[in-house]
Amino acid sequence: MSEPIRILLVGNGGREHALAWKLSQSPLVESIIAVPGNGGTSTCPKVENNTSVKADDYPGLVAFAQKNNINLVVPGPEAPLVDGIEGYFKAVGIRCYGPSKLAARMEGSKTFSKDFMKRHNIPTAAYENFSDYESARKYLDSIDHNVVLKASGLAAGKGVIIPTTKEEAQQALKEIMLDKEFGAAGDEVVIEEFLEGDELSILSFSDGYTIRSLPPAQDHKRIFDGDQGPNTGGMGCYAPTNIATKELIEEIEKTVLQPTIDGMRNEGFPFLGTLFTGLMITKTGPKVLEYNVRFGDPETQTLLPLLSEDTDLAKVMIACTEHWLSGVTVKVDQKASATVVVAAGGYPGPYAKGTPMQVSTPAADTNIFHAGTAIKDSQLQTAGGRVIAAQATAETLEQAVKKAYLGVEHIKFDKMFYRKDIAHRALKPTASTQEALTYAKAGVSIDAGNALVERIKKAVAATRQPGADAEIGGFGGEVDLAKAGYASAPITVGAIDGVGTKLMIAQAMDKHDTVGIDLVAMNVNDLVVQGAKPFMFLDYYGCSQLNLETAAAFVEGVAAGCIDATCTLVGGETAEMPGMYQKDDYDAAGCAVGAMTQDLRLPRKEDMVEGDVLLGLASHGVHSNGFSLVRKIIARENLSYTDTAPWDESTSVGLSLLTPTRIYVRSLLSVTNKKLVKGLSHITGGGLTENVPRMLPAHLSAEIDVAAWQLPPVFKWLKQAGNVPAAEMGRTFNTGLGMVAVVSQGNAQEVKAALEAAGEKVYTIGKLVSRSVGEGCDLLNLASWD
Repeated sequence: MSEPIRILLVGNGGREHALAWKLSQSPLVESIIAVPGNGGTSTCPKVENNTSVKADDYPGLVAFAQKNNINLVVPGPEAPLVDGIEGYFKAVGIRCYGPSKLAARMEGSKTFSKDFMKRHNIPTAAYENFSDYESARKYLDSIDHNVVLKASGLAAGKGVIIPTTKEEAQQALKEIMLDKEFGAAGDEVVIEEFLEGDELSILSFSDGYTIRSLPPAQDHKRIFDGDQGPNTGGMGCYAPTNIATKELIEEIEKTVLQPTIDGMRNEGFPFLGTLFTGLMITKTGPKVLEYNVRFGDPETQTLLPLLSEDTDLAKVMIACTEHWLSGVTVKVDQKASATVVVAAGGYPGPYAKGTPMQVSTPAADTNIFHAGTAIKDSQLQTAGGRVIAAQATAETLEQAVKKAYLGVEHIKFDKMFYRKDIAHRALKPTASTQEALTYAKAGVSIDAGNALVERIKKAVAATRQPGADAEIGGFGGEVDLAKAGYASAPITVGAIDGVGTKLMIAQAMDKHDTVGIDLVAMNVNDLVVQGAKPFMFLDYYGCSQLNLETAAAFVEGVAAGCIDATCTLVGGETAEMPGMYQKDDYDAAGCAVGAMTQDLRLPRKEDMVEGDVLLGLASHGVHSNGFSLVRKIIARENLSYTDTAPWDESTSVGLSLLTPTRIYVRSLLSVTNKKLVKGLSHITGGGLTENVPRMLPAHLSAEIDVAAWQLPPVFKWLKQAGNVPAAEMGRTFNTGLGMVAVVSQGNAQEVKAALEAAGEKVYTIGKLVSRSVGEGCDLLNLASWD
């Protein structure tokens, strides 16, 4: 714009000091008047404080702005925005960088924002709204899960209580609704499910159509170290965060941020300004905790110093007010930033004001941002609970945190208090000292699955009919049609399975054909280990809204898998279920049916003896099991699926992991039809230690020497990056073997040669021994995987 920018900045906190500091650097800005400002804003170039008009006197602010030729108003706190300050200035033709009163309801009413999320399928915690205390009390009594209580209205960032017991929850409810701890803000209460995970805060510029987001930051709300004690407005912050991978950010933009902006516009209250989105990164993905309709505090102090010198904050704000943000690039320096908030003693409870302060100049790349400070009689004094903050940028987060704490040493006042562990969640030990990840810690319990099988065996057995032994726990289910009354009919075998969370990688990469092959492989491999030849396959595809290209690519992959497995795709089911799935998400399952004669049935447990040889058939990578753990490791390593794979520089992480499960049908039938194999085990979920025993008689165990084959590079990397114990590797992944066969010593060489001729890579990996030697499967030489 040709006219110099003259700004009216409303507010007096640390956020406003950071805004004044950054806006004053713009060559477009001529002057900034802070109303009322604080001890820090008064020291910024181009900035002056003014207390002649009150920050909540909106007609007075309009008159003041007109008198001083203001052409851009920047409200800092939430209260003016919720009150509708934007409308006062819009009415007289003065730009206001902030949302309308209607749009500000996203922060002003937690009830409104939760209902908005429900309408637009934006992931969030389950919740109920209450304006009647007795109804809320009864609801708390009726539920068993942990909850979060939120005063629906504005409570200066403190209206959220996280009780640890039902008694605490009832007491907190009484304090909010009856004792009016937060005043009228507690007239209505949101009781929502307590979510576990890591919190992220994302600040996004928006003109109602386009969004430009700053790096995700992580705030520290609790007053004491170790995230203990009551909630505060924020005791520190850092950015970027370890958990905010490129993939996660893309998912948040796709499932949360853009749908929010689009939804607000489509409902008639477009969002203009800075949208603050608080998220919890749960085991099932990101979920929205809350929206704020302004810059966060202390996120603003943390993030604005990361903006590159050639990103003009004033220009960004003007672009938002005039709806041309799509023409602006927001650049961020590839550095880390940390902020340590210094509070008055006693905060967030009663605290003293008017305490004299001394603040000296910190080192380069370190800033002191004032919040609750004021200058009286030429003396800097405390004037709030969160008084002041030290912020620093550096090449690494560890360096930024260290510099920020050095900055704190430049602040002196009586009874000052600050946390000593800012960014503690990010500064965890790495490499071999990292927490050892397991499948259970990734959210999948093999033991729970085994327990379920034992629990339901009785119910399944009750369905027994002639020809069907109704025994579960094997690879596939059988029905002997001859015994069921169909003379001379073969034994039919059925298998049903899915692809699991590997689908999430397919969605991230927008590549869906290979998981169609996976679906077939997971089923037909379970048939062939029974000795059956697959002859038919059916698929199921469930989604929110049918995407033709995605669905077609998936089914084309299924067809390719069926051709490889020598079976026919005879049909399937496609189900659109809006609300069950989010956006482009989909799930898939498949069912394969095969047939065999009684003499080809496997396993032949009665024929197995000590000394029988175990042959392992090489896998094509991770196949389709263990992906919850794989994804957790990828996220912890800050990798995107489009990044070069650390284990294979010729491809990307995503494409490598999408290598489809190998289909072993043709090669294995060449030896099972000759009765050269006594038993087969498909190595899927549960790895070697859980799957191999499924084909063995009770008196025999498998002794497997893992040094007999090389652990493939992808598994070496997963083990090292995730610090996954060797035993856990053998219990979760295929570790390079997709099938294990039991053969007699006399047939071992013939079977190996036949399989190799069919294109398989085969290893002699062990033998059968008496069960007294081991439990079901002993893995020897595990140290060779280290």
